[in-house]
Amino acid sequence: MAQAKIGIIGGSGLYKMEALKDIEEVRVETPFGDPSDALIVGTLDGTRVAFLARHGRNHHLTPTELPFRANIYAMKSLGVEYLISASAVGSLKQEAKPLDMVIPDQFIDRTRNRISTFFGDGIVAHIAFGDPVCGHLAKILAEAVESLDLPEVTLHKGGTYVCMEGPAFSTKAESNLYRSWGATVIGMTNVPEAKLAREAEIAYATLALVTDYDCWHPDHDSVTVDMVVANLHRNATNAQQVIRETVRRLSENPPVSEAHSALKYAILTPLDKVPAATKERMKLLLQKYL
Repeated sequence: MAQAKIGIIGGSGLYKMEALKDIEEVRVETPFGDPSDALIVGTLDGTRVAFLARHGRNHHLTPTELPFRANIYAMKSLGVEYLISASAVGSLKQEAKPLDMVIPDQFIDRTRNRISTFFGDGIVAHIAFGDPVCGHLAKILAEAVESLDLPEVTLHKGGTYVCMEGPAFSTKAESNLYRSWGATVIGMTNVPEAKLAREAEIAYATLALVTDYDCWHPDHDSVTVDMVVANLHRNATNAQQVIRETVRRLSENPPVSEAHSALKYAILTPLDKVPAATKERMKLLLQKYL
């Protein structure tokens, strides 16, 4: 099977990477079902990367329907060690304006209907998740943004991403509640994605692309679908430049991430007591500890 150390998950508006060369579509079967789409493995300026359209290339999956476990497992099976998540978000702060980029360092999980772990069925693990984003990867992402001339983009380093269930957007009461918590942006997809990446020992960071202000903002009622879609397209163009530069920097100097050994002390069940079927299903994640 094709291999790549760097993975990219593209959110709303980012369904393909234009600069990828020598591409092959890889259909990965996982013990957790099918991923959102075929993974596209290709070369980006000399580096092999794996790209996945999070909602499918035709955007046919709601946030709740996303096969998060299959997506992360598929990335792991291709050898991915670093995962860049490009995600469309609404802004909860005046200073994070449409077309800006935010590299969050925290998440608040407001999802309700998602399985957020690979574990269970006879094996228990509790990963550390106090710092849910790989700081090294986030720093490389930030440096990539700063090195590019993106005149309409202001970069916000750090901040909290609220992940809501969706697919409906927030009420004004909810939006103002999240603002009172000090959150920066709101989206629907980075949890449990980030948790599963940590369980899979993959370094994870988010490039959050602001499309609009959330409904708390007095100008929100004048936002039209056309405006949001236009911002999605501009964000996708900017994101591809940032991802390309990030991949270049990452391939030159790949950092050791704490995520790469996240399971070392996390598994509580003696591995010789784990049911055979569970151990087989989890083999890809457990192989270095078996």
